Amino acid sequence: MTAQPAWQRTLLQSWQQRGPLARVLWPFSLILGVLVRLRQGLYLSGLFRREPLPVPVIVVGNVVAGGAGKTPVVMALVQHLQARGLHPGVISRGYGRRTRDCREVQTGSDPRDVGDEPALIRRRTGAPVAVATRRIDAARALLQRHPEVDVLVSDDGLQHYALARDIDICVFDDRGIGNGFLLPAGPLREPWPRPVDLVLHSGARPAFTGYTSQRALATHALRSDGSRVELAALAQSQQPLLALAAIAQPQAFFAMLQAQGLSLAQTLVLPDHYDFDSWSRPSDKAYTLICTEKDALKLWRQHPDALAVPLDFTPEPGFFAALDRLLDDAVHAQLSSLHGHTTS
Repeated sequence: MTAQPAWQRTLLQSWQQRGPLARVLWPFSLILGVLVRLRQGLYLSGLFRREPLPVPVIVVGNVVAGGAGKTPVVMALVQHLQARGLHPGVISRGYGRRTRDCREVQTGSDPRDVGDEPALIRRRTGAPVAVATRRIDAARALLQRHPEVDVLVSDDGLQHYALARDIDICVFDDRGIGNGFLLPAGPLREPWPRPVDLVLHSGARPAFTGYTSQRALATHALRSDGSRVELAALAQSQQPLLALAAIAQPQAFFAMLQAQGLSLAQTLVLPDHYDFDSWSRPSDKAYTLICTEKDALKLWRQHPDALAVPLDFTPEPGFFAALDRLLDDAVHAQLSSLHGHTTS
């Protein structure tokens, strides 16, 4: 079952090749290209000011519309920094939230108020997280409230040029750059290639050179109270399962569930960042609900018996080694700059 409109499916399919629809839309993409280059030029020339921060800033983003797996990368990155003994904080716009202010994400924050991805990052990593329409506002608020934060990770924001950054990480899934056209003729938000520090592929089939990673579901599901259900036991129980997904690549989630031996009685695709407030489970079926960890934060409000399956995301070791070198260089540069200002 799918809730994705036919026109949207047609458009997404057209982005993978330079077919008739993509070519019809191509002239409109030229307008976006001019606007993007103009905006980039204003920041690069200094006419528009970039806001510096007193700690290194790592931006995790993409150039392709739709999800490419940024949030799992952010969580893996934060956990890596924590393992190094650092105190990372996370900033985000909080896409899809119903609020517009700058606020800190708490462990029990309503995802509708802070965004489902920031809520998940906070729950999974325990790191301080703040959301704001302007990421620089979130960064300043977070640093003021948490002076121990010594590195900031921006969830998305590759195109948010107002935020000065030290490391740009661009994430791609198996779609790569699609047909290579800018929106609306293709999936690109800006021309590619563009300067970035690291390229990380979140899918199993990298389209071009970059660091690779492994994505797999955990071997257990979580209940709303935090207890676990082993997927192997769930498969053996032969409970009829209704799998729900309100993410960018729902079919990949369903395939991973089936790869774990689960038999899905029904699948339901909902719009990305769906709030689940208006959704009702089938009353004539004794289905057990199973979903992603991100969706569960909202689904549990109405259906606390739903099971959430976490995603384990592991970049190749070389990625973290390269990141550590870049981060060490950024810290050294900031210390040198501070020392220079002090002695001058």
